[in-house]
Formats: sequence, structure tokens, C-alpha cells
Amino acid sequence: MKELFFDESIILLDLDYSTKQEVLKKMSTNLVEKGLVKYSFIEAILEREEEFATGLPTEGYSVAIPHTDIEHVIHKTISIGILKEPVDFGVMGDDSETTPVRIIFLLAMNESHSQLTLLQTLMQLFQNEETLKYLVEENSKENIKNFIEEKLKLTQL
Repeated sequence: MKELFFDESIILLDLDYSTKQEVLKKMSTNLVEKGLVKYSFIEAILEREEEFATGLPTEGYSVAIPHTDIEHVIHKTISIGILKEPVDFGVMGDDSETTPVRIIFLLAMNESHSQLTLLQTLMQLFQNEETLKYLVEENSKENIKNFIEEKLKLTQL
């Protein structure tokens, strides 16, 4: 399994968009420019979000965890986007509902089992309201990177 790529260049703060499509396109394009995903990842992530909503109405701040199929991924990574203002995402498991998302964890995994492991780990992280508050309020990409690495034990994925 290739090592997970995670650094400050894929942590995007103060994103100012009004739709989930705009945010996902910005975050996906950043990963394409870094050579981490194929160009097809952009369209794949948008299409999958329409089919399978990824918004989670968690305590404090809602989160979204968009992801798509492994064939669009060159190197596994997690991109984090923090929005200035909430953007509506469909609720996972009930896309007739929406939730105002402020934090996005865009997953690009190159193996199905690593994606499932990461999703399970992230779900535990999202249960902590203080963690989500920290992510929204912190303005240092380096601090966010270190915090997430510690919380998720990224070197073990």
C-alpha cells in the first residue's frame, strides 16, 4: 500500500463558495494540480456526490466526506476544506435532507479497504464537537495538519 500524502498544500482554509459543486471542483482541481488524482476525479466526485450524499449533521459543525472510486486516484490522500460560510450538502443516507457543511474531508483512496478504514476512523473524529470547533477556528494549516495526523494516526493507514 502506498503511503498517504497529506500536507499543508491540500488543506484549504477560508473557502468562499455558495454551492457544494463549486467547493468540490476547487478541492478536486487542487488535487489534480498536485498530481495526486487523475483529471477524471473531478467529474467522478461531483457525480458520486449527486448519487450518494456525504453530508453528516454532526454536533457543532456539519461535515461532508466526499469520495469516489479508486480508479481516479494516483496517490492516496485526504484534502481538508474549511468553508467561510456553510454550504448545503445532502445528508448521508437521506439525500432528501440537507445539512449546512463547514468542514469537508475529500478522500482519494487507491484501495477499497483503506477507504473503509479511513471512513470508520473519521466517523469517530466527527463525534467530538470540540475537534470540529478547533478545525473551523484554527487558521494555521500546519497546526491542522499536525492535529489531524495525531487524531487519525495517519501513518498507520
